[in-house]
Amino acid sequence: MCCSAAAVLLLLAVLSARTQAALLPHHISSLIPILQSLEADGTPDIPSLVRSLGGCGTPVCHTLLGDPPPTPTPIPEPWALLAHLLHPNATAAERGALLAPDGSTVALAPLFAGVEVGLKRAAGRPGPIDQPYASLDALYAVTITEALGTSFLVARVNGTAALGPDGCWDDVDNPQNFTLLGPPSLVPHAVANGAMDGVLLGTRLAEDPIPLSVLFRRYYGVDNGIARGWPHSSRRRRDFGALTAVGKLEEEVAAMLRVLRGLPHTHELLEEFGEEEEADIARRAAREFMEVYVECPAIIPRCMWGARPYRGTPRPLSPPLGSIYIHHTFVPSAPCRSFTACARDMRSMQRFHQDTRGWDDIGYSFVVGSDGYLYQGRGWRWVGAHTRGHNTKGYGVGYVGNFSASLPDPEAIALVRDGLIPCAVRAGWLHQNYTLHGHRQMVNTSCPGDALFQEIQTWHGFK
Repeated sequence: MCCSAAAVLLLLAVLSARTQAALLPHHISSLIPILQSLEADGTPDIPSLVRSLGGCGTPVCHTLLGDPPPTPTPIPEPWALLAHLLHPNATAAERGALLAPDGSTVALAPLFAGVEVGLKRAAGRPGPIDQPYASLDALYAVTITEALGTSFLVARVNGTAALGPDGCWDDVDNPQNFTLLGPPSLVPHAVANGAMDGVLLGTRLAEDPIPLSVLFRRYYGVDNGIARGWPHSSRRRRDFGALTAVGKLEEEVAAMLRVLRGLPHTHELLEEFGEEEEADIARRAAREFMEVYVECPAIIPRCMWGARPYRGTPRPLSPPLGSIYIHHTFVPSAPCRSFTACARDMRSMQRFHQDTRGWDDIGYSFVVGSDGYLYQGRGWRWVGAHTRGHNTKGYGVGYVGNFSASLPDPEAIALVRDGLIPCAVRAGWLHQNYTLHGHRQMVNTSCPGDALFQEIQTWHGFK
């Protein structure tokens, strides 16, 4: 529910002071009181306001969503705060991205564009009826397919990456600067997250329009905005996949490419491609997006959980490797169920491995939280310290917790069994005929616990 007017004013006063000091955290929790204030003031169309302040401003968005409202002078304070979140740095690739409580980063432009479509549908406002725009599903067009189709066009012409990369914030408690971990595409992870959230929340609002501050608080789990379990945002990949078949996404990208062919800024990109090549681009864009952002689990990078530097020089692996070794951490003994808790456990394990055991780094290749995410340890490229005598032969995957008598959550089991492992095979990190073992099969130990060891005996590849 919305805060009282007094609470909203107090929150805005805090945010205003921070803004004046250029310290407004780029976090979803900073957005909520701004939305509450706008709602309390009776602002009629917040998503279109976002566009006027620098949200989705492409020709496709303009045609499908209409003209945004003019920006008044002087700009009201809540508008200024919102503009600050949208434009912390006009030259930065990460502009308009916020950190969510689950540790993911979300681009605001596609998020609010999807929300705007949902609200227009709830109000019974039809989209364009003229071709070629009438062939577009506006919800996908303004969130993902314009960026996705254009990105794969550019990649086809220039030989660049069409998806990614991820990035890291300078401080997860007071995020100010976000740095990409590689050359940018038009669909970095933050845009993909914002687009999927825009589709999911737009769909929800079309059926049940509620105040955006309430919706965002519940979806992102801000200030205990969920009753139990993971925030809905940590399930975005699963939920987007349930809503959107790869064939549907391919159809929408193909329809978007036909629109882009008639627009000045993309016409030249498409001139050299015939219908078959255009269809192939749509097919590849849809398939690769779904593989990367739906079928494969999200992995929190080292810089997001606060990893120390590696000590010494890491030794490279020679993938594809032949094995996966399953562990439990035993200590910490309790599963971690939030980004904050899992990041804390990662730092604790790294300190123990480096300072007490004298290892160069945290031993595991990857660690599995019970918050919906995997956490990068030594990753795909570097030799770990997880399974003595076998560290160069396979990847060590550790579940946070003691699973001697109980199992990880079903979702945490599926992250590895149905997500990480098949994706590793497809990406060439792991042999197709890989073998899967429990730690106790290779070393004299009880790891990964009786319950988890019994479970993994049912997994593909167990030997």
